[in-house]
Amino acid sequence: MVSATIDLLKKELPVEEGSFVLSKDVKTGLVLVDVVNGFCSVGAGNLAPVKPDKQISYMVKESARLAKLFCGEKWPVFAFLDSHHPDIPEPPYPPHCIAGTDEARLVPDLQWLENEANATLKCKDCIDGFLGSVEKDGSNVFVDWVKKNQIKAILVVGICTDICVLDFVCSTLSARNRRMLTPLEDVIVYSGACATFDLPVHVAKDINGALAHPQDLMHHIGLYIAKGRGARIVSEVSFAAL
Repeated sequence: MVSATIDLLKKELPVEEGSFVLSKDVKTGLVLVDVVNGFCSVGAGNLAPVKPDKQISYMVKESARLAKLFCGEKWPVFAFLDSHHPDIPEPPYPPHCIAGTDEARLVPDLQWLENEANATLKCKDCIDGFLGSVEKDGSNVFVDWVKKNQIKAILVVGICTDICVLDFVCSTLSARNRRMLTPLEDVIVYSGACATFDLPVHVAKDINGALAHPQDLMHHIGLYIAKGRGARIVSEVSFAAL
């Protein structure tokens, strides 16, 4: 049933995906959204996968590959880390990624970024990383990163495609359109390096207040909405001769 629905959805709401070639001609920054244990590592918390997940595992692998390539070229990297105060809930979700716990840390394959001078790490306490970057003095860490590095394109990867990734992309596109992110021009979402969680309807119905969240369906919807807001969706990312 779900498979047939996904096939129908992709036919009626197609997402045309291109390719993206990274080169030194266009200053590009890599944005990692919430590639933390609490969302990616099996059994790590309330919102972590309960068993190995192919889509999430591939997202982590590709995110780590790109992070190493970007840092190897001294290209800017920005990583959001979901991080919450234990006494401040984030409904409708159960407690997750509590600040200071392993849940709120980057996955093992990316923890080297904690000591990487080329990377900017930002803990956020809300779904939308753009809003989560606002400091008490009104400044925005992400906006400052874009301007300081004179970034013209960002390549966005991470989890969840239809939640944190989508909200960040939509806010960033609106900020770009309002000329708040000059010189940023392109927001590119790499579909293969994005993932979301799987909560089938037969499981969700036995969880009080839970909404069904079929993985492939919601991943596609997230990409579709992002493209409708003005993001470029790509299925391949390669590097020009550097």
